[in-house]
Amino acid sequence: MNTVFQALTDFDAGNGDHAVVAARIPRTVAGLLIGASLGLAGAGMQGITRNPLADPGILGVNAGAALAVVMGIHFFAVGTLQGYILFAFLGAAGASVLVYAIASLGRDGATPLKLALAGAAMAAGLGSLTSAVLMIGQEALDRFRFWQVGTLGARDVPEMLGVLPFLLAGGVAVLLGARLFNALALGDDSARGLGFRVGRGRALSAVGVVLLCGAATALAGPIGFVGLIVPHAIRALAGADYRWLLPLSMLAGPVLLLCADVVGRVIAPPAEIQVGVMTALLGAPLFLWLLRRGRKVTL
Repeated sequence: MNTVFQALTDFDAGNGDHAVVAARIPRTVAGLLIGASLGLAGAGMQGITRNPLADPGILGVNAGAALAVVMGIHFFAVGTLQGYILFAFLGAAGASVLVYAIASLGRDGATPLKLALAGAAMAAGLGSLTSAVLMIGQEALDRFRFWQVGTLGARDVPEMLGVLPFLLAGGVAVLLGARLFNALALGDDSARGLGFRVGRGRALSAVGVVLLCGAATALAGPIGFVGLIVPHAIRALAGADYRWLLPLSMLAGPVLLLCADVVGRVIAPPAEIQVGVMTALLGAPLFLWLLRRGRKVTL
């Protein structure tokens, strides 16, 4: 602990321990910001859609952001973080609108099952388009291949601070929807009967989710499972009240992401397994364990 404090307050470039601390700071900051964003976004998406399987990866939001970034790299020579953010926002928003529009077709509207099926189909289709663009663009493939698996080491602190306003705006928009999500769990008609403006509230919260997912994806690439597993784990511990679920998911997301990053760095030295791979390896068994405990996955 003294070494960390000294590295932060009196950095010595010739001290190897100080160099290690300095190298870990950007990854830690990235893990905190991205983990909080994905954890909160996942809980918010589950509240908006009343779907316990809602997740930026499962509903195609990450795939939309990834496709947009690849197209920006290939067709517009985008190479800056600001460019990635713009295209990631556009892709995430477009995928979200398409998934909800497709799921809304038919008499029953956008039911949880139809949202999950539409999201899975959209993710598969957008993933195929991404692969097609990468096959015809070697430069896009070179830039995209490490970003695609999800990594916390691609950005420095000033770049991440530039994204902070988007994350703050998205976080506030989702957190303000806590009471609405509790009402939506009873059904749209019940929520309207309680005095909520369901359409406007859903739209505002959806914008917040897009901001969180787009900024996080632009920073680190499409990282899956955090937005799915974290809200379910919090429900098992603290219940389904979104007034607690949202902020606790925002706090638990960085814990899962940083633990996955640490395990990925020490599991097979000197190589490193990227955090996007580790979240899937850690998240899938944990999710199965939660289901095996017999707890109901409800909203």
